[in-house]
Amino acid sequence: MRASHGEGDLIVFAPSWLDPVGRLYLGDLIPVDMAARMDAARYEVIWELSARGQRAAEVDGLSADNEQRFGGVTVRRFQRAPAVVLTDFVSELSRTRIVGKASRRPTASLQEVGFEPHRCVLTVPHAGEEVKILYPKVVLGTKLVGYVGLADIFERRDIRQSAGLEIIVGDQSVAFVQPGVDDGWVRFEADTTPGRADVTFVASATSGRRLICFAAEARQ
Repeated sequence: MRASHGEGDLIVFAPSWLDPVGRLYLGDLIPVDMAARMDAARYEVIWELSARGQRAAEVDGLSADNEQRFGGVTVRRFQRAPAVVLTDFVSELSRTRIVGKASRRPTASLQEVGFEPHRCVLTVPHAGEEVKILYPKVVLGTKLVGYVGLADIFERRDIRQSAGLEIIVGDQSVAFVQPGVDDGWVRFEADTTPGRADVTFVASATSGRRLICFAAEARQ
């Protein structure tokens, strides 16, 4: 790995419980932003280290251009055209307008969702209320892709109600996701028209202390 790995290459492990062991040996090649990525779409090169015949979800549908076996570990290299990101909604949070009642102002932070780290926008609506996070006139491509989940294992243990996230482009609702406590990092996708438009994320919960974590990208 160290002889062949290039800067910015993504490293994934299969089965997923190998990840802590893999990071013990290769953690210096996996910066925090990579470990807490939204998904793997923006990475051109992916290295998969697998054991027991398991495969990582990040390489589904891809063909390896190199494969070698070292004892019980198989190392595969994949290369493909990466997604072109026009707007990263986590990075652009400072441009937003916030409407609604929340326990705290939405923040861009590192959170645990589904026992994995994710860089996301964290918002905590009051029970029965909505929080609207409006991104004015952002650059859109042909797709808006995102993920949402419920942060904090202890809050998921103590509060079992789901939450909701609606995505509105202009004045049109394009997606609605209702992540539950056992769903992990839930994907959503909507077709968009290239250009500039207002995009609003509407978070809601029936109980307080529901930590809603989402990330999204406008892709070419």
